[in-house]
Amino acid sequence: MPNFTLQPPTPAHATLSYPSPHVLLVTLTRPRDLNCINAQGHADLHSVWEWLDAEPSLRVGILTGQGRAFCAGADLKEWNTRASSSKTTPMPNSGFGGLARRKGKKPVICAVNGICLGGGAEMIINSDIVIAWTGAVFGLPEVKRGVVALAGALPRLVRTVGKQRAMEMVMTGRMVGAVEAEKWGLVNTLVDVGKVEKGDVGQETVSKAVVAKALEVAAEIAGNSPDAVLVSREGVKLGWEGIGADEATVMLNDTWVKRLYEGENIKEGLKAFVEKRKPVWADSKL
Repeated sequence: MPNFTLQPPTPAHATLSYPSPHVLLVTLTRPRDLNCINAQGHADLHSVWEWLDAEPSLRVGILTGQGRAFCAGADLKEWNTRASSSKTTPMPNSGFGGLARRKGKKPVICAVNGICLGGGAEMIINSDIVIAWTGAVFGLPEVKRGVVALAGALPRLVRTVGKQRAMEMVMTGRMVGAVEAEKWGLVNTLVDVGKVEKGDVGQETVSKAVVAKALEVAAEIAGNSPDAVLVSREGVKLGWEGIGADEATVMLNDTWVKRLYEGENIKEGLKAFVEKRKPVWADSKL
């Protein structure tokens, strides 16, 4: 394990690993339950993403699932038990899986290895980049269970795929294949592994391929100035959340740009360009 400034959290139903420099890989580990997330899981994952933002040496996060599902949504068995009792467990303000409403500082890539439904879909909609197996399926089937996707997906989905497609998804509850989702703009990159064997062996092949592609993208991001990545991401997020272009530009300048230009990474980037060498970035202090 790398030497971290801050102690990493220990989620009950997810593993943390560090497959390449500056990259955190989070794997959901409830394959028999299709990686459905329970109340404790939301709190745990909220802590994981908070740690990603706070740990100076980390620059990118990746989320994936073990088995044939990325995440099939909420733990409905637990939900049913809680609905028949007076006990309530509040959702963290970052939403489902700590990701569906997360603002955060550092980018998170979703590596979708299979079924991605309900809260799983809400997480990918608010993530920064989505890599998906061609056989993955996406959907918001909440209406089929008498509930509503209230973790932040509804307004964000409209901005990503448009009103008519969003209406179709949320009112019919139908599943959308990865190829169609890529055409709609929900998925950045598709990973085709050809014919897949049934069972664990085939699914492991899929998972490895999807994560490998996500790691390629993460390495590209981690190889850039961490300061510039944070500020660029924030600018895009402000626009996506519906803030006008001029207002977003002013907010970005007032909040981030002065600190960016006073930091050591911009100096290093310009110096490396003049000296015709690869920059050696410092961990972001923004």
